[in-house]
Amino acid sequence: MDVIRILFAIFLPPVGVFLQVGLGLHFWLNILLTLLGYIPGIVHAVWIIARR
Repeated sequence: MDVIRILFAIFLPPVGVFLQVGLGLHFWLNILLTLLGYIPGIVHAVWIIARR
């Protein structure tokens, strides 16, 4: 299941985070990071998925 989340994290970072933690603080932070720059959103999403 982590492979699917990682793939979502690369192509749609907020979706990968949502699948991992739901509609929490990290989800909204990831949306903000993705809007500010696509790469920070990816890094944050992969970090959240790998950490849990």
